Amino acid sequence: MSVNAKTSAVDLKSNPKLQIKQVARQMFALRGIQNVTVREIARAADQKNLGVVAYYFGTKDNLIAEILIEGAERIEARRLTFLEELEAGGGPHTVESAVECILRPSVEFGDTDLVYGRYFNSFLFQLSINHSEFIDETLEGRWNRAYQRCLTHLRGLLPHLTTAEQSRRFVFLANYVSNVLAQREIRMEDDLKDHPTWSSDATLRDIIKTAAALLSAPAP
Repeated sequence: MSVNAKTSAVDLKSNPKLQIKQVARQMFALRGIQNVTVREIARAADQKNLGVVAYYFGTKDNLIAEILIEGAERIEARRLTFLEELEAGGGPHTVESAVECILRPSVEFGDTDLVYGRYFNSFLFQLSINHSEFIDETLEGRWNRAYQRCLTHLRGLLPHLTTAEQSRRFVFLANYVSNVLAQREIRMEDDLKDHPTWSSDATLRDIIKTAAALLSAPAP
């Protein structure tokens, strides 16, 4: 079912499955995947039946997978739109613009999609720490075509690096972006999206610039 980003709390109350996913995403983001039980999720979602997660999802892994896929699909759609606009103008022309194409759609998804995006970047970071293989197995290369196209553009924009050096830098980039977006998201949530530093577009531009600098640094 497609749910508008402006779905209200009342709507969530009438949709227990959606409410469980939203509560679980927040708990996973704040406490880590392995530190949250399905019974705790049921309680936090105000469900009297503590077996409700099994009823809707079967297992905890199935719940995690559904949250992951929903977010990945939506970020992919945003990133593809962003990239196609750049490519229509012959771009991306710089490392910074290619990095922005990777980063900004994830940020805007987390900031504006109140149903599927809230706490998603932090959830994804927690999942990547100890369960990166779960991400690979669940997504199976799907919903990252735009990301891979961005990396292809970046390879052409980093001629001073060998293929092996580029691949290493891309690993560094993924880890840097995942970590900093998770930190930004948590601070923004703590301050109800009005944190004096993290809510600033200047800060976002600086994150993009530092990520681009990580890629563009001289070869070792």
